[in-house]
Amino acid sequence: MKEPLVPVIPMSHTAHIRSHRKPRRSATSSIALRAGVAGGVLSMAAAGASASASAAEPVTQTIELPTLTADLSAQVAQSAAATQQAAANYELRAERDAAAAKAATEAKKDLAEAKKKAEAKKEAAEAARKAAAERANRSTERATLSASASTSASTSVSAPASGSVATVIAFLKAQVGDAYVMGATGPNAWDCSSLVQAAYKQVGVDLPRVSQDQSMAGTDVPLSSVQVGDILYWGGKGSAYHVGVYIGDGQYLDAANPSKGVVIQDLSGYPASGAVRVL
Repeated sequence: MKEPLVPVIPMSHTAHIRSHRKPRRSATSSIALRAGVAGGVLSMAAAGASASASAAEPVTQTIELPTLTADLSAQVAQSAAATQQAAANYELRAERDAAAAKAATEAKKDLAEAKKKAEAKKEAAEAARKAAAERANRSTERATLSASASTSASTSVSAPASGSVATVIAFLKAQVGDAYVMGATGPNAWDCSSLVQAAYKQVGVDLPRVSQDQSMAGTDVPLSSVQVGDILYWGGKGSAYHVGVYIGDGQYLDAANPSKGVVIQDLSGYPASGAVRVL
């Protein structure tokens, strides 16, 4: 059997020298080189894209942030305005409620005061009506007593008395219950001396107006001998501070003071200083 033939490839005359050999690139090395180059290019592209994105990002934030801030500010402003309006409405409602409550309280107070005034006016009118009726009754009684006094003496007079004395006593008794008012001269209010003066004027005797002068009128009478119709005085003669008229049975009639008015009193409870007789 014949051995196969081995082809003979001509070589350079320097091929046997190692340093003169031209290195042969393998397919794997070439692929790796290409892959590396491609990877580097892609890496650079990615890095560039990333750098571009990084550089562009602040621009995007700078553009969008004011918009977001403006919207948020507007919302905050709207919320604050709504809150302020709500507070104003609440305050206004509170003021109206307070005003209504105050008006109701004042109206209630005014009504109570009006009722009180109406009651007081009604009471005053009733009192005036009663006073007028009493005055009318007294006037009638006085007229009756004055008409009959000249013909008969009062049954309460214990001592003998002339018709003139009876008239004086009848007039005085008709005034019992009238008020005492300093300086008053009747017909429904008197002081002590004006009542005595008016009583004696009924029989034509003109007495001085004041008690001091009345104690000097007529004739002095000892208190042990006093008679009905005699004028009693308290204090010194000529300086008396009070007068009244003796009506018998140890009693006298006078316009006493503002708390008592015209009354009949016992002489033993307030003894007189002296007496004078003018009838």
